[in-house]
Amino acid sequence: MLRVDPVALLGRDALPSQAARAAAQGIDGMRAALDRYDAALTGPRARQAAPPVGELDQRVRHAWLTYQHADYPQLLRMLPELLGDTQHAHAAHAANTGDGAAELLVQAYRITSSVLVKLGVGDLGWLAADRAMSVAAGDPLLVAAAAVPLGQALRALHRPRPALAVTIAAAHRIAPEMRRAGPSPSLTLHGTLLVQAALAAAGAGDERGSEELVDQAARIADETGETGETGGEHDRHWTGFGPTAVRMARVAAAVELGNGGEAVSLHERVVGADHWRRLPAEHRAAYLLDASRGHLRAGDPLAAGRALVDADRTAPAEVRLRPVARTLLTDLARHEPVPADVARLAAALGIG
Repeated sequence: MLRVDPVALLGRDALPSQAARAAAQGIDGMRAALDRYDAALTGPRARQAAPPVGELDQRVRHAWLTYQHADYPQLLRMLPELLGDTQHAHAAHAANTGDGAAELLVQAYRITSSVLVKLGVGDLGWLAADRAMSVAAGDPLLVAAAAVPLGQALRALHRPRPALAVTIAAAHRIAPEMRRAGPSPSLTLHGTLLVQAALAAAGAGDERGSEELVDQAARIADETGETGETGGEHDRHWTGFGPTAVRMARVAAAVELGNGGEAVSLHERVVGADHWRRLPAEHRAAYLLDASRGHLRAGDPLAAGRALVDADRTAPAEVRLRPVARTLLTDLARHEPVPADVARLAAALGIG
């Protein structure tokens, strides 16, 4: 089995931290978990091995909350067993499509894909998202939920056009149900897919298409408002969708398109919003990495450094365990003079 070297997460000159070692071991564990097909091969025994759906629902919720707190080493320790148990539950309840087992397995794969993409293991993230799509087949809402991490994984693998195609198709597929049901969890899912499609369009260099898609998402966000607690009644698919998320997407799209000045201008509206501080730590820190890239593209490395340090204070693992953050910090370290707090962070990651 291919193992992940902590050096790949922290750099050649850094001593791997406990978190980096735990993350590397966790990625190896996830690779092993995705290699297993126990639930498909055990047949009737799966019913006896499966925990109750209610218990799994609580464990999936806990996994989502751990992700939102950006405790990625802990999440990677939890996920292999959670994946196995939700797979067994899905196999055991295959004839009862209304008990929620399929949705829980899709959610487990979604969390798995999301954390693997964050940690730079896009191929495994794609595999987990593809598994989610297979489980979701036949249920348009579950397919839409699974398409979110699939689009993210494809973008991480530098395949923005397939990401655009899959997210647009999934959004269109649930549009009729959204119109019938009115304001509902499907509305936040539809808006999230449009955001993902906009980011994919930006990655493909389609500025007009990206802007149109974000505008569509903004109209939906005006209808939903801030959805409140993720995983709650109005956001059962854990999207975090709302007006603030759409503003953040505008910044990310501008950065992707190389429009640093526009990104910086839009950034002030994001952090000035009342809802900003209510967002999960993971969401805020991930966004601050985008903001940092925007400042750098706009020719302001000092502001870029401040945003990166703010991201580290908000959720250290989002900076210290993500290759994209390491690349950004390496770029910042080339701009003299390097602020003291940026220099300390660079030294901690072995950059200098």
